[in-house]
Amino acid sequence: MNYTPRVGWFHHWLDFSADDVARDLDAIAELEADHVRVFPLWPVFQPNRTLLRPRALADLERVLELAAERGLDVCVDGLQGHLSSFDFVPAWLTSWHRRGFFTDPDVIASTAAYLTAIARACAGHPNLLGLTVGNEVNQFTGTVHPEPYPASEDDVTAWLAAMIGALRAGAPGVPALHACYDATWYDDTQPFTPAHAATLGDMTVVHSWVFNGTAQAYGPTAFETHAHARYLTEVARAFQADPRRPVWVQEVGAPRNVLPEHTVAPFIEATVDQLADTPELFGITWWCSHDVSRSLADFPELEYNLGLIDERGTIKKEGLVLRDAMRELRRRRTGVATQRPGLLLDPTVFTRRDLAPGGAFWERYMELARSGRHPRVTLAPSTVGAALEV
Repeated sequence: MNYTPRVGWFHHWLDFSADDVARDLDAIAELEADHVRVFPLWPVFQPNRTLLRPRALADLERVLELAAERGLDVCVDGLQGHLSSFDFVPAWLTSWHRRGFFTDPDVIASTAAYLTAIARACAGHPNLLGLTVGNEVNQFTGTVHPEPYPASEDDVTAWLAAMIGALRAGAPGVPALHACYDATWYDDTQPFTPAHAATLGDMTVVHSWVFNGTAQAYGPTAFETHAHARYLTEVARAFQADPRRPVWVQEVGAPRNVLPEHTVAPFIEATVDQLADTPELFGITWWCSHDVSRSLADFPELEYNLGLIDERGTIKKEGLVLRDAMRELRRRRTGVATQRPGLLLDPTVFTRRDLAPGGAFWERYMELARSGRHPRVTLAPSTVGAALEV
């Protein structure tokens, strides 16, 4: 599960309580999760470009210790960055000090130092599952952002190399990842490309949200809505130079703005069921553990009930549904089938817009998937291995 603290949400780092975290992790373990993804708030951990707070790093280590006591592995994100419609950009990168997030040499050096410090603090913990550069940092380059930080594809390539290198410097041998929201796959204007997602770092990460137009266009109970996460894993795998590279569904959830209450359980069951026989699947990390408290203001309405556990700490029906679905997935993973129809993806023919819900490639994929089994997408031979040119 993506761990969203019950008390104070991610602002809990300001008033860190090990007792609160322990109680949250007890509930998560009760649902038989095997790992959590945690989110240090960047401005709390690095409030000045040359200040890394030892107390914050110690609190992060305490989270790993508490998780280990409950048999939970931990993936730690670095740059938060962006969470649930709020941006958490430190004061030294905005307003009077605004400069290039992805291009300014001083910013890159200081950001890398922060990631190395996070990695080094976590490296000695045996339950450290992986380190992610940040949460959907590609949204800062998007045209939808009210105050974007422009970057070219070459800028992104250099920036990701520096950030992933910083994680590896702090925690050698620990998987180092980066995570983008689905504009990377679906938006031709995005400088974070499928090539970046599928070739840089130690795994390919996908974030699957059906409020991206899928559920709106096809309906909350449609095959396409239930198949979205599986589709993204298949497209992502196709862009990989190494077809055996793991793919991690690091975010998937059941947003009520497009999924009425009676459709949530079927969505969870069908999403997990369709992922169950995905080759190269590393794991599924559900968003999220706990509902956002109604005492906190200005969140989009959907954020208040995305949790598997409510704001009082009570496990919800959808938590039990996911627990049971994951039990079945674990049972089935012992015999993953490999014989599936093939579907060729030629990036010189199909743009990223064609990959998006309703696009030409999307429709062809879903036609095949509905009529039988999910096709195994392969990249045209002339483009395999040329990922950073995609």
